[in-house]
Amino acid sequence: MSYKIIGKYIRDLNFNIPNDNAFFLLSKNISNYKIKIDIQSTQIKQNIIEVLISLSLANIKSDPEKITTRIVFATVVEITKDKIEKNELEKIILINVPTEVYGEIRRIFVSLFENSGFKDIKINRYVDFQDLYEKRKIQ
Repeated sequence: MSYKIIGKYIRDLNFNIPNDNAFFLLSKNISNYKIKIDIQSTQIKQNIIEVLISLSLANIKSDPEKITTRIVFATVVEITKDKIEKNELEKIILINVPTEVYGEIRRIFVSLFENSGFKDIKINRYVDFQDLYEKRKIQ
């Protein structure tokens, strides 16, 4: 392996149910929401990168009483190889690290819903980041 995770933390967390009507409508209108995943990275120091993975529930219909949920999970990664190809670095950031930490992000996100009274929230247990990467390369 050409990297190691040296730290993980929640960078940002937003879980907002604006009112009781939005709370009751969410269970009924959950099909109006879609899970969205975004990945960004920033170089902190030589061979140290922060990978930000954002998981959010996005309303696909315009609904004035929508909830807003988003977690930004930061993973600090040390590149352990002296020389690393751009393609290999890209795969570490977009495939390896997200695959390694997704379960933890999902667990936190689902826990927020469950602790707010939503027991039937369905968020995929597994995301194929390799497949997403390949589809991104084609575009």
